Amino acid sequence: MPLEAVEARRLYRQVADQLRSLIDSGEYAVGSRLPTERELAEQLKVSRPTVREALIALEVEGRVRIRVGSGIYVIEPAAIAAPAAASVIEGPFELLRAREFLESAIAEQAARVATKDDLARIDASLVAMENVEHPGEASMVHDRAFHVAIAGSLGNAVLVRVVGELFDQRLNPYFAKLAHYFESPGTWRTALDEHRAVRDAIAAHDPDTASKAMRDHLVRSQERFAQNFGAESAAGPVSERSRTVRAPAKPSKPKPAKKKQAASSGTRRR
Repeated sequence: MPLEAVEARRLYRQVADQLRSLIDSGEYAVGSRLPTERELAEQLKVSRPTVREALIALEVEGRVRIRVGSGIYVIEPAAIAAPAAASVIEGPFELLRAREFLESAIAEQAARVATKDDLARIDASLVAMENVEHPGEASMVHDRAFHVAIAGSLGNAVLVRVVGELFDQRLNPYFAKLAHYFESPGTWRTALDEHRAVRDAIAAHDPDTASKAMRDHLVRSQERFAQNFGAESAAGPVSERSRTVRAPAKPSKPKPAKKKQAASSGTRRR
């Protein structure tokens, strides 16, 4: 048999593939509740954000339903989506980490070179953000304009395009589904304050503070998306920055009695 090229798959897709296989094999029956994010992360030896991205992928495919405060439940799929078609989509946390790295460096340089006209464009986007409802399409337009305006102050069309394209990945179904659970008018106001901190550092021509403010904004965005949405015993949001590259192991087979109890326990909220 001839050798075939090995294609690297994103870690969250590997986790999603394993969970889908367990569902298809009957390990997790329709109507049963999956283990919590924490339990899955421990069994698979991956970070909780990776597990979350996998669960969001399965929800987009119509294999599970996430009930905030109750857990993740296996559902009867109306139609099986082809998982291979989704394998090219970056996970939300992967995108935010890339933006954190790139845009903090851009903000640092913007603090050195931004002109009055550049600041005027940044300020215009902030004013627009203050007067728009969120979540919504219009708020995303103005949020994007803020980040693109900062990149534009460097006078490099490639950076403007890259920043815009990375931001546009928020429109992919995985990111949109995650935002549906955790974005609200309250988180929008918090993000707006973080944007103002970036703007003020650029206006003060303080590169170190501008870089830190942008990094903090994108790290906090990850933290907001990493708040628990399942039935967990541990309290409080979890901020995990694990960069594990180990291949996930198969989750341990649930005991029938335990699975039956899990399926009926907890208050289900819709």
